[in-house]
Amino acid sequence: MTAQEERALVQEIEGHLLLAAVREESRTAAARTASRLGWLTESQRDVLERQFEDGYLALSRRSWERTAQRAEELRQMYETRYRALRQRLLAFLLLGCAVLTAAGLLWVSAAV
Repeated sequence: MTAQEERALVQEIEGHLLLAAVREESRTAAARTASRLGWLTESQRDVLERQFEDGYLALSRRSWERTAQRAEELRQMYETRYRALRQRLLAFLLLGCAVLTAAGLLWVSAAV
């Protein structure tokens, strides 16, 4: 198994664990909310809990999507900045080499 395959497997496992945790959170929150409404019948409580869970999961999914989108935007922004800095560093390096070469040539020509 290559490192990339291992990374993909770990990310998939993390995704499943994260989804399981959010599902458990949604069930707990739904049960807590439904328990406060003591006048609900059992079928009404089940419907409320199911709708609450669905809403909680949808909200979590939208939040993850926004986070992933923002992470991609930041990654692109930093890559652009990194490329610009790398080009600037290369330009200064070349300029420095040219200055040193010119200084060396002047020193050699003055010594002769």
